[in-house]
Amino acid sequence: MVRWEDLRGSAKIYEEARKYLPGGVSYSLRYFDPHPIYIVRAKGSRVWDVDGNEYVDYWMGHGAVVTGFGYEPVLEAVREQLALGTHFGWCNEWEVKWAEAVTQWFGLDMAKPTNSGTEANMYAIRLARAYTKKKKIGKFIGGWHGGYPELHVAVNYPYDHPSSLDMQYVKADYTVLLPYNDLDGVREVVKNEDLAAVIVEPVVGVAGCIPAQRDFLKGLRELADEKGFLLIFDEVITGFRFYKGAQNYYGVRPDIVTAGKAVGGQYFAGAGAIVGSSEYLELMNQVARPRFWERAFHGGTFVGNPLTMRAGYTLISELLSKGESFYEKLYALGNRLIKGLEDSVGRASAQCHITGLGSMIGIHFTKEAPKDPLTSEKTKNLRACELLFKHMVGRNTLYLSPAKPHLFLSIAHTPEEIDKFVNDFEEFLVKNAELLAVR
Repeated sequence: MVRWEDLRGSAKIYEEARKYLPGGVSYSLRYFDPHPIYIVRAKGSRVWDVDGNEYVDYWMGHGAVVTGFGYEPVLEAVREQLALGTHFGWCNEWEVKWAEAVTQWFGLDMAKPTNSGTEANMYAIRLARAYTKKKKIGKFIGGWHGGYPELHVAVNYPYDHPSSLDMQYVKADYTVLLPYNDLDGVREVVKNEDLAAVIVEPVVGVAGCIPAQRDFLKGLRELADEKGFLLIFDEVITGFRFYKGAQNYYGVRPDIVTAGKAVGGQYFAGAGAIVGSSEYLELMNQVARPRFWERAFHGGTFVGNPLTMRAGYTLISELLSKGESFYEKLYALGNRLIKGLEDSVGRASAQCHITGLGSMIGIHFTKEAPKDPLTSEKTKNLRACELLFKHMVGRNTLYLSPAKPHLFLSIAHTPEEIDKFVNDFEEFLVKNAELLAVR
């Protein structure tokens, strides 16, 4: 078992980090009290910290890693590419192979690489506006689409607060906020709006892995056709957590899919994609539209770099060759964890709800079962969330964040690891029965 007072190496690094990094971390999400845990190695479902402790990891690189860490086919391709060059600033064959693989995966016509999921969403919004010649964008309360200002709205609870300093300079009336999993509510909001697009996560990630209802997504598709806006699925997390994406799992075809994380091979920066019908993506065609003011801009120094493209192509090729059987195994692990957690909650009579779909799972210490981000936040027992985090770290288990327990599985996780998580979770529920009693 890990004792916080023994994490001296991490504590020492954090003290040094505070001198040079604001808040002592590269990304505020990775901070937790009293200090972050610094990881030096990862393999399969495990990570190791600077103090030599081994953990089962349920964060999986922000949800990017579906095969487990150190997947050899991807690493071998990267080793070969490292010797040839990682960034040319010229076209290369791997961007073509990557684009073919990505369009095959999502069943759409064309793809463009981006440097991140945030960039993918930014360019998708630009494309939707260029196509429809409209300004306003619909996004869902509690949804996270990266730091692009017009989407960086109503991300964290309380949702009426600005998501960042400087947001007062963003035109608020360009972003229309919508209620998740509430089709009637969406219809009421948009009936008098002229939207360019609606962007939605098929499974809301940052709010604790809350899946969309199938009829809700189908209804959005119908509403988009009726009202003339483009439907964008943000599949930055879900794109490779479901076979051929959540759009395939739900059987709902968006106009544009945005991807990130695993689309570049899981382990590497500079990974994102806009994927869609040629009707929309041809607006970026510099040959058909040689005058820059008549096309939608897209670019970036590291866009299409051969390292990320080759890694992404290799991973997608592997997943296509493995087919649905890979995902059946991944879903089975997720179902095992969801059922185990639900059974533990039932035996302990705890005020707790489990959400999730496939390999994405959320734990919610709330009074009501979350159907959307708002219900997952407004009655949250934050103290219970923080205590669970410390409890699980002490039992060699990591996930993020302390305030929002949500988990990502990989094919490298084992049933035994799943069962251990469930047992440790139930131990926590029993130990904190008074705090978690139904009221």
